Amino acid sequence: MSAKACREYHGKRLLSTHLSLLGHTCDSRSALIRSSTDFEFLTDAEPWLASFAADSNQKLVVKPDQLIKRRGKAGLVGVNLNLKQVKEWIKQRMNTEIQIEAVKGTLDTFIVEPFIAHAAEDEYYVCIQSTRRGEEILFYHEGGVDVGDVDEKASRLAFEVDEECDQEKVLKTLLQKVPQSRQTMLAKFITDLFKVYRTLNFVYMEINPIVIVDSKVYYLDLAAKIDETASFINAQQWGQIDFPAPFGRKEYPEESYIRDLDSKTGASLKLTILNHVGRVWTMVAGGGASVVYADTISDYGFGHELANYGEYSGAPSTEHTFEYAKTLIGLMTKNYDKRGKIFIVGGGIANFTDVAATFSGLIKALTNYQEELKAHHVQIFVRRAGPNYQEGLKLMRQCQESTSLPIKIFGPETHITAVVPLALGLAKGELYPEFDSELHQVKVKKSVSTNSLNGLVGEPLSAQPVTPEDHTIENFSSATRCIVYGMQQRAVQGMLDFDFMCKREKPSVAAMVFPFSGNHYVKFYWGTNEVLIPVFQNMKEAVEKNPDVTVMVNFASFRSVYSSVSEALEFEQLKTVAIIAEGVPESQTRKLNKMAEDKGVGIIGPATVGGIKPGCFRIGNTGGMLDNIVMSKLYRPGSVAYVSKSGGMSNELNNIICRNSDGVFEGVAIGGDRYPGSRFIDHLLRYNDNPKVKMLVLLGEVGGVDEYEICEAIKSGRISKPLIAWCIGTCASIFPFEVQFGHAGALARGNMETAKAKNAALAEAGAYVPANFVEFGDKISEVYEDLVDKGILIPAPEPETPKIPMDYTWAKRLGLVRKPANFVSSISDDRGEELKYAGIKISEVFEEDMGVGGVLSLLWFRRQLPKYATKFIEMILMVTADHGPAVSGAHNTIVCARAGKDLVSSLVSGLLTIGPRFGGALDDAAAMFSDASDHGVGAADFVKDMRLKNKLIMGIGHKIKSLSNPDMRVEIIKNYALENFPDNKVLKFALEVEQVTTKKRSNLILNVDGCIAVCFVDLLRSCGAFSVEEADELVSNGCLNGLFVLGRSMGFIGHYIDQKRLKQGLYRHPTEDITYYGGEM
Repeated sequence: MSAKACREYHGKRLLSTHLSLLGHTCDSRSALIRSSTDFEFLTDAEPWLASFAADSNQKLVVKPDQLIKRRGKAGLVGVNLNLKQVKEWIKQRMNTEIQIEAVKGTLDTFIVEPFIAHAAEDEYYVCIQSTRRGEEILFYHEGGVDVGDVDEKASRLAFEVDEECDQEKVLKTLLQKVPQSRQTMLAKFITDLFKVYRTLNFVYMEINPIVIVDSKVYYLDLAAKIDETASFINAQQWGQIDFPAPFGRKEYPEESYIRDLDSKTGASLKLTILNHVGRVWTMVAGGGASVVYADTISDYGFGHELANYGEYSGAPSTEHTFEYAKTLIGLMTKNYDKRGKIFIVGGGIANFTDVAATFSGLIKALTNYQEELKAHHVQIFVRRAGPNYQEGLKLMRQCQESTSLPIKIFGPETHITAVVPLALGLAKGELYPEFDSELHQVKVKKSVSTNSLNGLVGEPLSAQPVTPEDHTIENFSSATRCIVYGMQQRAVQGMLDFDFMCKREKPSVAAMVFPFSGNHYVKFYWGTNEVLIPVFQNMKEAVEKNPDVTVMVNFASFRSVYSSVSEALEFEQLKTVAIIAEGVPESQTRKLNKMAEDKGVGIIGPATVGGIKPGCFRIGNTGGMLDNIVMSKLYRPGSVAYVSKSGGMSNELNNIICRNSDGVFEGVAIGGDRYPGSRFIDHLLRYNDNPKVKMLVLLGEVGGVDEYEICEAIKSGRISKPLIAWCIGTCASIFPFEVQFGHAGALARGNMETAKAKNAALAEAGAYVPANFVEFGDKISEVYEDLVDKGILIPAPEPETPKIPMDYTWAKRLGLVRKPANFVSSISDDRGEELKYAGIKISEVFEEDMGVGGVLSLLWFRRQLPKYATKFIEMILMVTADHGPAVSGAHNTIVCARAGKDLVSSLVSGLLTIGPRFGGALDDAAAMFSDASDHGVGAADFVKDMRLKNKLIMGIGHKIKSLSNPDMRVEIIKNYALENFPDNKVLKFALEVEQVTTKKRSNLILNVDGCIAVCFVDLLRSCGAFSVEEADELVSNGCLNGLFVLGRSMGFIGHYIDQKRLKQGLYRHPTEDITYYGGEM
């Protein structure tokens, strides 16, 4: 959703702040009163009200601030009241339900402002609204509640997007009926208001009235909408701003939850509660499809039972889909209805969303809440298609069988909305076999027109000559090549697979551009062979090295679209730019449209999946997976060309057209934004001028007026070929309040923009308009058969279906192939929603406060050890962290650091000294002591045996410490082990050995390496997590040495940082500390 209405309070605050910066003296005094406001402390929160509290002669104005239209006529404005009267006025109305026209709602938010005494002749009307080409100012020299029809009365002044508002033009064009003494002041105000409007990305602003009193301008009543997609530009300027729900529509906590969920994912999750006790609930994938389902339910007379509107699209994760489905089911089962409820899980044919992955989330929700669904007698109807849909529908069937929930399941063989009459009990089930039924008879026209293969056949439909003209969107061919902006490897591979299927000589993707890495190549499949596609860091080089490129497919994020497209428009060879991203601010889109128009470049998008020309060229993910390309016969041209707003519905159109004609010649989704780069008319005229196209198809929608240009083109004969048209969004009229549908532009601003008005106008102009979307395919078939009967379109044999190798990754996901993995890992998994260590979620690691020792136990041992064990691991790391700068490892690290090496190199140089003579005693000590202890060897015999074998006892001996001067590290570790470990067999044996060795020399004590080693063996063996064999294997695998390496790394890094902090220079060993020997050895 793009344009959002803000509260009057916030709109006025923005105007006051930013007009003041332009030199205007603005009255910024206003207060927002909510049900939670404590009137006793109101003057503390709003100090400006203190004077009004002290002086009852100072007057105020109060009114609801909840997007209510015509408040004055509804008696909802308190005028000329003192503060006490304002409080009473609000108390009488707070939390009371009122009805305005057909809408009922509860008053809960009010705005309070100073009362500005003025005469009727001081009032004026001003409105600024955005248009495709720029902004338009409407002004009328009278204002107030009785201003009348300003669309008819007002003077108008338009400015192009690249044109500054001219104060002189404002004065001469708009203000001639304003007293001359006020003209200059008012002209400057309107000019600066226009600047603020643009700067803050408003898309609509109406002030009625604006008044002038004592040479000062006041805006008394304000209605405004802001382009929310511009938040990445204006968030700081907007500050805290509130976008309330339309008056009459209660804001549910579940809606807020889904909105928050939506903000945390790159996918789209939308939910609007229409009737919380309604019987018909929907969970629809895709913005366009969600409107189609709502329309169809309404068309069948069940609009009053439609409980919700919403969509999930853009490849949401399994977990996000689960949360979305769980929320819907919770709402659905909150109120009991003895008639039962209907849950329609619908959607078009997805372009790139993995249906099985999203269905896994849905199935989890259905399984978890199966008892609630059964208790409420919920009937479930599923229709879905797209990547991996077969697996998704099979999983749904398994869910139905395991839960015994009443679920009917359909695939692309069934019309997208055919499940609606079936769910509503208006159609017989036997007419719609489920996806796995043997009764399926796929209806596909078995022929393709000869004119699409061999040139024009038949007579034109109209005797009126058609004059071809230059079109900004090029007519794609099998030679068309493009640059893809962004590292979209999956999309590029899909384009190349389509190319290969269509038997193109060269890949349609010539190069990729990715600004965040240097030039390189990426490997892709071309059939079974591999090709390299160059990746450039900048557009200039990519374009210069590929002079045959004419198209740019832009996958840049909404933040980068403007800069990347602006750069692309500098290169004359680029004739078409497709902008995939959603959420591009309208102001930027309109500027890009103007720049492209000036340069003769066509833009498809923003917010589009792209377009497809069967047999020639595919933009990005258009057409979906290869199985859908084959099913919809998009590998060869048909005779029908279509244009749609919705990307998801364009794929559905491919399916519908294929099943009701000889297929698609070309199809484009122009994008769901209010001001797409190219319009319906641009493409329909291009199709009309192409002799190979015999039929035109239009799928419009509520919002905007572009469809009326098509009406005029039909009436004038400019469009001479049969046009089958339908505008989705007919359900909007049944809602008592404003509903923003899935696309940013799908919102009617007036009666002309409603879907019903557009459908009526198209039918009147001569287009073929069905009664509803369910009959859309039938109408296409009817026109197609008529053209065949008249000989205008002569069918030809169907060419052989091409074959394309399937990617191994996708084939494996479908369960078609298997292959042993090159790597096996059992300690961590980053594939799901959350990182896991040995099966434990990272969130649980922190919730249970496992610490470093707990994480190490999971990653090293795949066990969750007791707290005393993980604490002991942390103690080892602490006592082994460092032993001063003189030891070999620290010395090496310091020397490297002083030689200017980086941290990693310096650390490694220190670590490489760890071995038998430095740090490596731990493993050997553990092996020696545990082996002797296990075999029952006495301490004295052990020492004697080691002496006879001429072996050192690892872990025994210290340079300066003794029994009388113990090493505190050893004491800490030893005492902790004796106090906390269930068994200390090996430690006790080592202490017995110490008693023997110290009799020979006092410093032959159990040192820190030996103490750590024997205690660690005891820990592993006695903690209950391992068998003796498993514990010994861990020791033999080097985990003790690993603890020393891990601990000592902390010290080595410390030494590196210390040397850098002290800015020590290159180390050179002093010559006096070296014995130079030149004689014979």
